[in-house]
Amino acid sequence: MEAGDWSDPAQVLSAAKSVLEVPPEGTAEQLSAVLSGPLPHRALAVLTGDCSRSPMRRVGEAGVADRISSAELARLAGAVDIGVPRFAVALIGGEERRVLSVASAPHQRSGALVAVVTADGYEPAPGIRQLVQQLWDIISLQLSGYAAQAHPVPLAGNRIAAQERARVIAELTDAHAAALSALLGALRSRTLDDAAARRTAADIAVSALIELRAAGDLDRSLTEETGQEAFARLEERLAPLTRYSDVTLELVPPDPGLRTRLLPSDIAHAARAVARGGVLLMLEQDGIGRIRVEWKLTGVGLRISLRDDGPGGLAADALTMHRLADRVASLGGEVSLDAVPGWGTHITVELPLTAREAPSADALHALNPRELQVLEQITEGLRNRKIAEALQISEHTVKYHVRNILEKLKVDSRGEAAALARGARRSLV
Repeated sequence: MEAGDWSDPAQVLSAAKSVLEVPPEGTAEQLSAVLSGPLPHRALAVLTGDCSRSPMRRVGEAGVADRISSAELARLAGAVDIGVPRFAVALIGGEERRVLSVASAPHQRSGALVAVVTADGYEPAPGIRQLVQQLWDIISLQLSGYAAQAHPVPLAGNRIAAQERARVIAELTDAHAAALSALLGALRSRTLDDAAARRTAADIAVSALIELRAAGDLDRSLTEETGQEAFARLEERLAPLTRYSDVTLELVPPDPGLRTRLLPSDIAHAARAVARGGVLLMLEQDGIGRIRVEWKLTGVGLRISLRDDGPGGLAADALTMHRLADRVASLGGEVSLDAVPGWGTHITVELPLTAREAPSADALHALNPRELQVLEQITEGLRNRKIAEALQISEHTVKYHVRNILEKLKVDSRGEAAALARGARRSLV
């Protein structure tokens, strides 16, 4: 496509169609080819939170594309707002380069980022940036659709098991991120010589391995721990993050009521994972001197308060903040962000102390006849294409019905919807 073609809607739609027609692994390459005319660039990279096997793909010049790391893309994800293209100088491919970053987050998905390293001296016009945003919104919706269909059979027998699995994954992910941050802090420390830094890094690595193994072997039985015990474990896991940095971590001891309160183990684990995730998010900013962490009991649950004295640049629509909000929402909680430029950022998380109720089978009555037909096909493990063939409707219409089914049943996946339908069927037998 030539630059002028972007004024022709037919050409833009044709470009979008060419990208949507390729399998997920070819998205980056085809998108780069489509953008080569209207948006001259040296490299293009994609990062998506919905694909665990290959979340990052990159194409372009040797020496640029092959040096782009997932850590660089993660930093870009924290700086760009969903739906708002960002063109700025950023560290990518090991050097400071001019990058157009575009983020999108379809409903109930982790979100996706595309970063385009523009040609030297080229600056895309606002209209081009917005068209790239709209094109990426369409593509990321398609990518999330592939991810949603990757496991049509339920991954867990019921909602409680799914929440437990999500909690363990979150715990392991944050433990891994915390270990890497602590290692970098030791290796970059100005107060440790080379030998001491190596010894410290080795100690951190050993401790991290022990923690990761412990987190992976957590007892799944329903147990409880006091608020004091839960917060003490949080202190242990946060300490390595700032031990060798200039950031001071201020941990406010729980009040007497929380210290003696028994917390369900899943809530305690979730609170630690969310708190550590928030601290890691704040540490990605420059100019941070202090982070204050506090837990408090409220009338309905546990309030986690995180406050920093940084530049106040975190945005509620940032992709990384969006993922933290998704994690909290999966626990039935709420998250809010208050960022004041020059004064810092305050993240507040409200977690319920009781497990979120599983969806009722009565919710099936809210489905119309066609949605019930689609749900029946889902319980058989069929993908959208097969459902479309069976019901003699388009695949696009199937996707529309699936989205409505998930919203009406108040579930997050096809597997949960299928499990709910099977449960309702057994209750009638």
